[in-house]
Amino acid sequence: MGLRDFLAKQFIDVIHWTESEEGVLAYRFPMQDMEIQNGGKLTVRESQLAVFVNEGRVADVFAPGLYTLETHTLPILTYLQNWDKAFKSPFKSDVYFFSTRLQTNQRWGTAMPITIRDKEFGAVRLRAFGIYSYRISDAKVFYTKVSGTRELYNVADLEGQLRNTIIGRMADTFGQSNVPFLDMAANQTELAQRMSAQLQPIFNDLGLSLDTFVVESLSLPDELQKMLDQRISMNMVGDMQRYTQFQVAQSMPIAAANEGGGGVAGIGVGLGAGLTMAQQMMQSMNQPPAPAPAPPAPAPAAAAPPAAGGAPAAGTKFCMGCGKPIPRPAKFCPECGAGQ
Repeated sequence: MGLRDFLAKQFIDVIHWTESEEGVLAYRFPMQDMEIQNGGKLTVRESQLAVFVNEGRVADVFAPGLYTLETHTLPILTYLQNWDKAFKSPFKSDVYFFSTRLQTNQRWGTAMPITIRDKEFGAVRLRAFGIYSYRISDAKVFYTKVSGTRELYNVADLEGQLRNTIIGRMADTFGQSNVPFLDMAANQTELAQRMSAQLQPIFNDLGLSLDTFVVESLSLPDELQKMLDQRISMNMVGDMQRYTQFQVAQSMPIAAANEGGGGVAGIGVGLGAGLTMAQQMMQSMNQPPAPAPAPPAPAPAAAAPPAAGGAPAAGTKFCMGCGKPIPRPAKFCPECGAGQ
């Protein structure tokens, strides 16, 4: 290879970028030991932006299209260089491509529950999960504040920053919404819209545009969820008899599957006992309180002792067989059985 051929290969006449992998936000075109040929071509595809950087300063930003790199296509760069020869010689510059495609299905969620104020439960520890999507809207701002001079800048490099920003804003937004936790599931769309409005300025400050924000689920930590389930269960059990019937019906398949169990008879006994218990509980709850017990009746007067001289007391007589005093109407003696 001659010197002329070697020098010819150091001039770049076509600049373009095709994304070779998923999740690339910024790509620096390889320019080491190379210069851009005057009249070279720049191809910026749809879903891309190109930025020319000269001596560390952003010179020009190109939208999708095909460009011939001459003075009238690089007016800012021409001004920075003070060139008066209309690019009749090659020039040195760094070229960065930025993907403006929508970055979809980005996950966000609370690694640890956050505490918000709830007007019904007081303080509530809340978990939330969802997805969002964004894209680069201002390549110059993104280059200046985020990607810089790196050869590649990926979605994963920005993921943690965006996710933590979302979590930081969620507590304020949900707390200020005044929506009770039990109503949040029915207001997830409204809460997502409020979150999006709160986050949009933050994304714009990074040269990004937040396209969609979705709240997929809201939940409590396991220990609080169990307490909430118990409260819901108590509210749902309004008719004890119907609840017992339901419980017995739920246990029937289990009892029928037990080996050597009581079978249908055992199920019947359980059903009958359950219904009886439910009826008794309902009757005890529905009946008015019992009246206070009446005072005990006075003890009956003791039988009068026999009159003096052996005469029987009033209302009694002597048995003709044994001589014992017996009631006057008696036909037989309760002691000896003799007829009277």
